[in-house]
Amino acid sequence: MGHYKVCVYAICKNEAQFARRWMASMSEADGVYVLDTGSDDGTPELLRSLGAYVEQESVQPWRFDVARNRSLELVPLDTDICVCTDLDEVFHPGWRVLLEQAWTPEAGQATYRYTWSFQPDGAEGVVFWYEKIHARRGYCWTHPVHEVLTWTGEGKPGPTVVADGVQLDHHPDPDKSRAQYLPLLELSVAEDPEDDRNMHYLGREYLFRGRWDDCIETLKRHLAMPRANWADERAASMRYIAKAFLGKEEPEQARDWYLRAIAEAPHLREAYLDLAMLLYQQERWDGVLYFTSCALEIKTRPKTYISEAAAWGSLPYDLQTIAYYRTGRLEQARGAAEQALRFAPSDPRLRANAELLGATLVE
Repeated sequence: MGHYKVCVYAICKNEAQFARRWMASMSEADGVYVLDTGSDDGTPELLRSLGAYVEQESVQPWRFDVARNRSLELVPLDTDICVCTDLDEVFHPGWRVLLEQAWTPEAGQATYRYTWSFQPDGAEGVVFWYEKIHARRGYCWTHPVHEVLTWTGEGKPGPTVVADGVQLDHHPDPDKSRAQYLPLLELSVAEDPEDDRNMHYLGREYLFRGRWDDCIETLKRHLAMPRANWADERAASMRYIAKAFLGKEEPEQARDWYLRAIAEAPHLREAYLDLAMLLYQQERWDGVLYFTSCALEIKTRPKTYISEAAAWGSLPYDLQTIAYYRTGRLEQARGAAEQALRFAPSDPRLRANAELLGATLVE
């Protein structure tokens, strides 16, 4: 191995189904350390048989930051690089060498490419850059949920290096409950009401739960916070407010908030396409064509979690296909249909659209 000591650490509970795959992926490390928080499916025993060091401890009341910090404490102090992953995540082979090539003795963290979700056909979904690789000393996890690494050492943390080529994929259990997220987010905001990031996440969670008014109120609070100055996340809050208004059957309010989101972050595709979808539902075809064209003028996909897969797939061309067809522009409709199919060749509806339009034009 290289000249750095690299150790992986994780928390788990009832993840025997992932243990072999995860340990095989993490085998490039010098050591694997796991805190099991209450499995009854044999996960600790299986991990130990595969070479991991495992301790078992109940964390009550449950908090992700406490559990992560306990698992970090298991990692030897002479470790140079700590790699925090979950058991439903898998590195592409060769990650260790690439990480060591990027790391420097004074580095604090490493950022690397992370695929958080996949499409039904196996194509990548949500992709962003992660920073859960860090130096052994001076870091701890904070917040009960959506926990983040926080520098607690003396002076300034070391620089973040870019680990080009390191790729981590997330393959979660679709049946795993999100029930604990909302109360933990509410606790997180109560503990640190000035933290804009968790305010944003709480508002988003209310949206997921269909609590429209709570979503709108919370995200307006987020937008009013002095530290809420990242345009991408502000635009996301505006988009979620719009979606909540749609849930309340107030499309005019939704339209206005989508327009605010576009103005806030005109470099992002998502709000243009959200508005195009709203106009599609209203059969306002010229508006659909205008806003999808605006989205497609953006050629570079951001490296943040804000970027949504649909905006970079077949959706803009799919909407254009229908809008061109409904306005009698069959040549443009066929071109858009072919582009949509290029992004999702296994989608039977998109293939049928392309074939239909091809036949129409031949006649």
